[in-house]
Amino acid sequence: SSLKKTFAIEFDLALGDLTMLANGMDMSESIPADFEVTAELAMTVVDTYVDLEDDKPLDLKKLKSIAGRLDVPLLPALSMRFAEWISRYTLAPLGMVARLMMGAQAAFEPVKPRFGVRLVEGAPVPARMTPARTRAVEIARDGLIRAKSALAAEAACTTGVVDGLIEAGVLVEVAIPERRYPRPDPRHAVVEFSEHQAAAVRTLVGAVDADNYSGSLLDGVTGSGKTEVYYEAVARALEHERQVLILLPEIALTSQFMDRFKARFGCLPVEWHSALAGPERGRIWKAAATGEARVVVGARSALFLPYRELGLIVIDEEHDAGFKQDDRVHYQARDMAVVRANLGKLPIVLASATPSIESHVNARTGRYRHLVLPGRYTGVEMPDVQAIDLRKDPPERGKWLSPVLVAAVTETLARGQQSLLFLNRRGYAPLTLCRMCGHRFECPQCTAWLVEHRFRHRLNCHHCGFSLPLPEKCPKCAEPGALVACGPGVERIAEEVAERFPEAKLALLSSDLIPGLLEMREIIKRIEQGEAHIIIGTQIVAKGHHFPDLATVGIVDGDLGLGQADPRAAERTFQLMHQVTGRAGRAFARGRGLVQTHMPEHPVMEAIISGDREAFLEREIRARQSALLPPYGRLVALIISHRQKEIAEAFAREVARRAPPAERIEVLGPAEAPIAVVRGRHRWRLLVKSPRETDVQAYLRAWLADLPDIKGDLRLTVDVDPYSFL
Repeated sequence: SSLKKTFAIEFDLALGDLTMLANGMDMSESIPADFEVTAELAMTVVDTYVDLEDDKPLDLKKLKSIAGRLDVPLLPALSMRFAEWISRYTLAPLGMVARLMMGAQAAFEPVKPRFGVRLVEGAPVPARMTPARTRAVEIARDGLIRAKSALAAEAACTTGVVDGLIEAGVLVEVAIPERRYPRPDPRHAVVEFSEHQAAAVRTLVGAVDADNYSGSLLDGVTGSGKTEVYYEAVARALEHERQVLILLPEIALTSQFMDRFKARFGCLPVEWHSALAGPERGRIWKAAATGEARVVVGARSALFLPYRELGLIVIDEEHDAGFKQDDRVHYQARDMAVVRANLGKLPIVLASATPSIESHVNARTGRYRHLVLPGRYTGVEMPDVQAIDLRKDPPERGKWLSPVLVAAVTETLARGQQSLLFLNRRGYAPLTLCRMCGHRFECPQCTAWLVEHRFRHRLNCHHCGFSLPLPEKCPKCAEPGALVACGPGVERIAEEVAERFPEAKLALLSSDLIPGLLEMREIIKRIEQGEAHIIIGTQIVAKGHHFPDLATVGIVDGDLGLGQADPRAAERTFQLMHQVTGRAGRAFARGRGLVQTHMPEHPVMEAIISGDREAFLEREIRARQSALLPPYGRLVALIISHRQKEIAEAFAREVARRAPPAERIEVLGPAEAPIAVVRGRHRWRLLVKSPRETDVQAYLRAWLADLPDIKGDLRLTVDVDPYSFL
C-alpha cells in the first residue's frame, strides 16, 4: 500500500525489484539485458505483490514506459537487503532508504566530457608576451592537462589570458581524462608498535583473515595510536583484495588523518562528505560500485555507497553523536554499520578514547572483542586535570575566565607553548536583552533566544537559521545603547583573551565563522605548525586533532551539558571533557587540564578530575540498567508537528489514545517538546519505552496502522533510538 501511495516517486528505485519479481528470479541474480519493462508489466507486478487497500484502479496513463537503461553499475543485492533491514527497523519508507543508497545524482546522468588545456609542443612564442602570459606558459611546460580556471588560478591571471594563448596557438583544448583513484599500497610503510598495540594488531588482522563477521572495540586513551593499529587491519583487507570503509564524524576537518593515511599507504584515500561537488560524488559512487575505490573515508552517508567487495568497516570516534541522522530517515550510522557488517559477513572495528555505554556493554557481554591501549604511544602521561571551583575563584566582574585559568595560560605562554580554551557555545552571547524594559530577542519561528554574533553584527537562531542585523536601539522601548549581551559564547571569550593577552596570536575555531572546508583545514594546519598561541574553540576542537605544542586546556563552562533532560547527558559531558583535556601534552611534557565548574562534587566532574573512568562507567551502567534505558531498554520518539498548536496537540492526544495496550511497553506523553516551536511548527512528543528484547517495531506498526489519515500540514515523525530529546 505504501508503494501505491508513492508509486510515481519510487517507481525508478523499485525497478530492479520489479523486473526480478516479474521474472520469478532470485534477488541475487542479474537482470537480462534484453528484458523490457513497460508500465503494463510493472502494474501487473504491483497488483500481484502489493495490497492496494481499495478497489480504485490506477490510471496507466499516469505511468511512463522505460525509455532506456543508463550505463550504471547495478545496486548490489546486499545493498538492497541492507535497505530493507533499515526500513523495517526505523519504520522509514523503503523508497526513502533506497534514496540513501542512490544519493549521488550525477552517477545516473550522462557523463559530461570535461575539457582543459595543455601546451602545444614546438609552438612559436607569440609576439605579445605579457607577464601573465609568461607565467601561464611556464606553468604549462610540465605538459599536464589543466582546466582553464585551474591554470588561470596557478598563474594568477584571468581565463581571458588563457583564451588568448589558445587563439595564439600556444595552448590547445583537449579532453580531460576521467580521474582514476590510486590504489593504496599495504606495504608502503612499516610501523613499529608497542606491546599493547602489537597485541591489538594481531587480533584485528586475525579478524580480517577469518573473513567473517566480528566486532572489535578498540579502546585507547587519546594519543595511544589507535589509528595506526587499525591501519594494519586496513592493510590486511587490501592484501585480500577487499574494499575498506572508514567512517569519521567530522570528515571535513580531518586533514591530519589524510596525511597519516598517505604516510602509511602511499596515497590519499577516497573522501566522501557533503562538501564534494555533484560530479565528484557521481564518480565516487561508480568507483565504489566497480571496486576502483579501495578505501573510502567518509561521513555517515558513506555507509550507503554500493561497495562491490567490502571487506572491513572501521568506525572512528564511535561514541560521537554526529553519527546519528535526524532528518528523513532517522538512523544511527554506528549501529547500522554493525548491521551492514553482519549482513556482509565481514569484521567491524569501533575505535574511541571514550567508547559509548552501548559499546562498553557489548564488550562486557562478549558481543565485541575488547582491545585496550592503556597508555600513550609517546610514553607521555595523561594530562593532570583539576577543577576550578567558581564559587571560590570566580572571574572578575564582566569577565568569564577565573584568575586561576588566566594564570595558567600566562605561564604556558611564557614557556612558548600553546593553550586551548574550550566552550561548546557558538557566537558572542546566547541572549541579548534590553536593560531598560527587559525585552529579550526571541526567534519569531522557534521558542529559542536569538544568539548574538558580534563579529558579523547579527542575531541568529541556531535552530531555523533566522537572522537579523544587530539593532542599535531596543525595538520595544526604542532606548538607544540599552542592549546588553548575557552569558558567554566563544566570540566573547576570544574578546576577553585579546584584551588580556594582546601580544598572543589567537585562532578561533567555530563552524559558523569559517566559510568552508579548505579554510578550516588551513587554520588547523597553522595551529599544528605553532602559528597560534591561544586556541579558542567549540566541540570541533575535540575531534581527534593533534596539536604538538598544546600544553594547557581550559574548559570555560564544565557544567554546560549537565542540566539537560537527556539520559545521555552525563555520558556526553564526560566524553567531551575527556576528549578536550586529552588534547594537552600529547607530544612532549605532561599537559594539564583545568575545568571551571560550580559543581566540583558532581560525579562527572569527579570522574574527569580523578581519571577514574571505570567508576563512572559502573555508576552510569547501573543507572541505565535500573531505569531500563539504552542499551538495556528501547526508546522510540514520536514527534507530531503542525503550524497550529491546537491541531498538533489534538492529534498528539489522539495518537496517545490509540496506543495499543501492552504489558511491557510504556507510552509517555504527549507533552510539548522542550523546544516547542521550530521553524514555525508547534511540536508535541510521545516517548515509547520497552525492554530490549521486545519487538517494539511490530508494536509501532500496529499502532500507526490504526491512526487516522495524516493530511495537510500535519506531520508525524518516528525516531527509533532517539539521541535528541528537545
